[in-house]
Amino acid sequence: MTPGAEIVVVPHTHWDREWYLPFQRFRLRLVSLLDGVLDRMEADPRWRFTLDGQTAAVDDYLEIRPERRERVAALVREGRLAVGPWRILHDEFLCSGENIVRNLEAGTRRAEELGGAMMVGYLPDQFGHCAQTPQILRLAGIEHACVWRGVPDRVRSHAFAWEAPDGTAVRTQYLPEGGYGNAASMFEEAGGGASLLPGRAAGFAAAMGRWYPRGGPLLAMYGADHTAPAADLADRVADAGTGMRLDTLAGYFAGADPSVDGLLRVRGELRSHARANILPGVLSARIRLKQLMGRAERRVERYAEPLTALWYAGDARRFLDLAWRRLVEASCHDSVTGCGSDETAEQVAAHMAEAEQLGRAVCDLVTAELAASAPLGAHVVFNPSPAPRTGLVVVDVPGDGPLVTGDGEPVPAQTLEAAPTVLDDAVHPASALPIVLERVYGRVLFGQEVRDWSVSHDDRTLTFHVTSRADTPFDIGDVRAALRGAEGEWRVRILADPRRTVAALVGVPALGLATVRPGGPSAAVLDAPVTAEGGVLDNGLLRAEIRADGTLGLAAPSGWAAEGLGRVVDGGDLGDTYNHAPPAADRLVSDPLSVRVEPVWTGPLVAAYDIVRTYRWPASGDLDRDARSEAEEDVTVTTRAELRAGEPFLRLSVAFDNRCADHRVRLHLPLPGLAESSFAEGQFAITERGLTAEGGFGERPVPTFPASGFVAAGGLAVLLEHVTEYEVTGGGRELALTLLRSVGHLSRDRNAYRDQPAGPQLPTPAAQCRGERAVSFAVMPCGGRPGPDVLRAAEEFRHDLLAAAGYGPADASAPPSREGLAITGDGVVMTSLRPRDGWIEARLTAQRDEPVTAVLRGAFTQAVRVDLRGRPLLPLDVRDGTAALALRPWEIATVRLRR
Repeated sequence: MTPGAEIVVVPHTHWDREWYLPFQRFRLRLVSLLDGVLDRMEADPRWRFTLDGQTAAVDDYLEIRPERRERVAALVREGRLAVGPWRILHDEFLCSGENIVRNLEAGTRRAEELGGAMMVGYLPDQFGHCAQTPQILRLAGIEHACVWRGVPDRVRSHAFAWEAPDGTAVRTQYLPEGGYGNAASMFEEAGGGASLLPGRAAGFAAAMGRWYPRGGPLLAMYGADHTAPAADLADRVADAGTGMRLDTLAGYFAGADPSVDGLLRVRGELRSHARANILPGVLSARIRLKQLMGRAERRVERYAEPLTALWYAGDARRFLDLAWRRLVEASCHDSVTGCGSDETAEQVAAHMAEAEQLGRAVCDLVTAELAASAPLGAHVVFNPSPAPRTGLVVVDVPGDGPLVTGDGEPVPAQTLEAAPTVLDDAVHPASALPIVLERVYGRVLFGQEVRDWSVSHDDRTLTFHVTSRADTPFDIGDVRAALRGAEGEWRVRILADPRRTVAALVGVPALGLATVRPGGPSAAVLDAPVTAEGGVLDNGLLRAEIRADGTLGLAAPSGWAAEGLGRVVDGGDLGDTYNHAPPAADRLVSDPLSVRVEPVWTGPLVAAYDIVRTYRWPASGDLDRDARSEAEEDVTVTTRAELRAGEPFLRLSVAFDNRCADHRVRLHLPLPGLAESSFAEGQFAITERGLTAEGGFGERPVPTFPASGFVAAGGLAVLLEHVTEYEVTGGGRELALTLLRSVGHLSRDRNAYRDQPAGPQLPTPAAQCRGERAVSFAVMPCGGRPGPDVLRAAEEFRHDLLAAAGYGPADASAPPSREGLAITGDGVVMTSLRPRDGWIEARLTAQRDEPVTAVLRGAFTQAVRVDLRGRPLLPLDVRDGTAALALRPWEIATVRLRR
């Protein structure tokens, strides 16, 4: 270290918006803290303050103190109060990559409204960092990052070059010697007041000196969770002399060289346990939150926004903005993680549910407009993928005839259920008929609409004919008039038109629309039907056989085969929401007491069996004995194995009623080949990981990892609906997926897998996750590194076709198929399509190791590449509605198109 290096003191507070207390209780503290900080800043121009990199704290404050907005903005404009660039300090693995982009977009926009964003990728407390963060930051114009957790042992300097998979690097400041609170005790009063400062400053400089081999000012982060700086801080720093100054984090980096030349390069994600706890158990705490997040993100990202961009002339922006606000705020590193109090988890779940509801509302808005052009009995089908697809939709159709598309092409269909035609047939005294007629609401009766009715006084019979949707005139007053003077006993019948629920195999253009309706001369012939017979499912692409123990054997015509898939293993967990910790005397249960197989569907489009296994699991943990309880509970686990025509993967869903506590349930999938690594999709990349994790700090370096879209290892790929914790076990021979983790404390002071408390030892009975649990995924062959076939399968598994019932005139013609926007290129993945500033904006990633050209085709005449903040970079050549874009391996690109 250069002798006499300057210490730059950055006063701040790390503000967990919701954690061991729910949001509103923490906000009360925030308002009090910022009242004091802002008063001192206005009274003393020497003051500087950094508001934790997240603008949510500003808005949470101003919602209570709206009269202070201009005072806050003045401090931001002066550069004394640093805000942004994020909306919220997110967990980088438990939300989508698009969620991260929208977080940054919302944060910088709001900070600029207040006077300017702190253009530093401040990531002080995230539980590890995803691989593409450097590229995301640079695409937003941010040249410096600042991190603590997850940094590997080989980093021995305060600065390193953090490199994304595409090669983009950002100069990154590591926060050693205590992270974002490395100077938290420098100004404490205990025992000596200001006289202690020189010694503490010297000690800080000595400790930090080894991290600054090239010299330069030392970064002293003076702050901690939910704390305010000392009231006389500016005086103390001034008294310390020229070797110490106050500044914001933005001020510390101002003028700093963003070059990464000569720095140690660290490529990809940061998930090392070497220098700080990364608390990997948050991946599986309160799994329902992960399910809700994945469901809501997909609904907004891949359905609501593309529908409005391509097929809606109105403006649904406010609804979508509100949905994204809920999604981004729920992504907080103490929210979606599930490591907060039970009250906090309830609030987070409500925000996620609200985001999905908003997404569904927008989908309803757009599809209702589209469905108005389709006749009664028909359905409009939307394809959320940027490539043409043929997939199943489940729809209710009248009658029992064949189906055709709006283009007249026959549609294969399989009846799943036939609705009853006699809904009610009962005798009532005439005096009760007025009450019986009250069952009709408008024209709705028993959930359907009255098509016609008849009254026969001769045999005293009232008959209603109902259908799914009627377009004939109806007035209940006419029925009352026809029954005037009725006497004796009357028979009332409610008869429904024949109706059945079918699975239809529909082809739909890229991001486009198709129509399916009853009609056509004959049923479609399926080339490769799926069958179910004798406990065997077969669709010509895969053959699944149910074994006596309830596991499955899976084989493909190529000779690929896997055995023992679907073994359920229950083990103890005496850890907490942050870290799994099995008891010393653990007892694993994997053998069922009984197995039975029940057929569900037999084909030809979809075939399935339910595999019902009963287990006896320990009822709870025994903390005193560091073991599992002697008491046990019988638990029934139902696994549905399903094959669909044309799909190269086997769908599996696992459901059970969790009646136990303090345990972890995992699904084991033996691998067809020995795995030396795993490949997990998430946040714009596919990350390769080894079978171990780097340790060195106070936490067991467990090799449990997150995957979003899929995980692949040893020749097997598992397609996922939401972020899922996985581990390659048995020396590379099995893949284990966590279905449930039940724990009873936010943090336990004594955790066998972690030396330090991660938070208060607060009981969290709801984190035991009792009740009905269900998880769905799919398995498929995969050779080596996952390629375009796995990406396509994951896209189709996660994004079903969307159908809406037509309600136009019954004799109207069905609209023909229409393409929205096609995007091609092996390994090119679309992560977003939305209306923005009068353009259609698409975000793409090249998820492959080689360069690729993405080709966009649609009804547009202009195309321009922009950065993540919407600023233009370069125009693209458009010919006949087609534009080509060359992409580096793993490059993220944003393109705007003008119709």
